[in-house]
Amino acid sequence: MESKPEYKQTIMNIDFEKNGGLVPAIIQDSVTRQVLMLGYMNQEAYEKTLQTGLVTFWSRSRQTLWTKGETSGNTLKLVDIKIDCDNDTLLVRAIPNGPTCHTGTDTCWGETNEENALLFLTHLQNFIEKRHEEMPEGSYTTSLFRDGLNRMAQKVGEEALELVIEATNGTNDRLIYEGADMLYHLIVLLTSKGLRIEDLASELRERHDPNWHKH
Repeated sequence: MESKPEYKQTIMNIDFEKNGGLVPAIIQDSVTRQVLMLGYMNQEAYEKTLQTGLVTFWSRSRQTLWTKGETSGNTLKLVDIKIDCDNDTLLVRAIPNGPTCHTGTDTCWGETNEENALLFLTHLQNFIEKRHEEMPEGSYTTSLFRDGLNRMAQKVGEEALELVIEATNGTNDRLIYEGADMLYHLIVLLTSKGLRIEDLASELRERHDPNWHKH
């Protein structure tokens, strides 16, 4: 059975008439937040985008609908659409499949579309939170949640000790490996407490202020 497009549909009052039936659509990578391109949608293109889950535009030069990637295969998979305060410009978040620009570059401005590796921590915690909600069988993360808070905290301590050992007597590769283990188990622990890795980042940001004083 064909899977449904993975996007969030909300009711929007888009003013297509203000600019002769077209609205600008700014396309943004939903993961990297990089702006990929600018296109235009009429109501038909907007509705087809929602129906198919693939970003579709109105070509002003050819006067026809075109779904991004219909010939090249470099599609834009819809994640969500937001509208601006004047109801006449769309922000379309999507997942690009290959380069977005027809010239072969990642963006229409010739920029490289690379994810900041730190952003993955947010995606990882989102995944862990989903595990916490669904508790699927056979998942190691599920087993940690089922073992309870004390075991989760113990695992953070065990991984921290292994990190120290690698830092003092091991290799950099092993140090990174054990550090990743510790960070993963810390995020699991934070999730169980209803906290986020961003909470730790916010705390560090506050401490970076010259006027910060220890609690």
